[in-house]
Amino acid sequence: MNYTVSEKYFKLFSDLIYEKSGINIHNGKKELLQARIAKILRREKLKDYKELYEKVKNDKSGRYLTLLLNSISTNKTSFFREEKHFKFLSSVAIKELENRKNDYTLRCWSAGCSSGEEVYSIAITVLESLKNPDAWKIKILGTDLSYDVLNTATKGIYPYESVSFLPKNKIQKYFIVNNGQVEVDRKLKNIVIFRWLNLMQPFPFRNKLDFIFCRNVMIYFDKKTKENLIKRLYDCLDYNGYLFIGMSESLTGIKHNFKYIMPSVYKKV
Repeated sequence: MNYTVSEKYFKLFSDLIYEKSGINIHNGKKELLQARIAKILRREKLKDYKELYEKVKNDKSGRYLTLLLNSISTNKTSFFREEKHFKFLSSVAIKELENRKNDYTLRCWSAGCSSGEEVYSIAITVLESLKNPDAWKIKILGTDLSYDVLNTATKGIYPYESVSFLPKNKIQKYFIVNNGQVEVDRKLKNIVIFRWLNLMQPFPFRNKLDFIFCRNVMIYFDKKTKENLIKRLYDCLDYNGYLFIGMSESLTGIKHNFKYIMPSVYKKV
């Protein structure tokens, strides 16, 4: 079967993806989109791009749209990836939080959390950094577009190699080791929650957040989408809260109200 995508269906799919997720698939990504969609066609035994497009548009359950969005989102992550952020969270941000908050609540959101390693890294950092973590009501939310990675995140089971670089006492404290795998300990699972969320849709928060990690997500967005997202993230944060973006990302050239702190770290003041 010939899986070459026509210009017509490349535009239809790229426009649909942009509308539903904000992800900008330009002409340079045509082969990537073609390869990802071809996998769906084979797996779902669909005859061509037209059949898939009609299913995405007409399926009320949203299953085919989810398959499409899952296929084009990248899920590369690891424990304590871009370690400078966790050092800053521990040495600066959490200390400031302890000094200014009297209600002992800590709320953090990992937007685009993938398979959960970032969320659990935040959780470990928080528990290690607070002077008296038991006195705090800690809630760390991880959201993603992909149900597959959220399922992995919720289970919290990973290859041992993914945490082998950590000190042995930290592995023993926060993970259960079993047959070459580790499972996240209950003390971490108790303070995290995972949910499906499309960043282009309204955010569900009733309370302001202390920290937002939105790392390596905006690399897929055009300037207009980035500016809109950054404004909404700003509105979600409490004053003196921090936004962490990817180390290769920047808000340069984007309208925003954040104070620049250091590369990829911004503060609402």
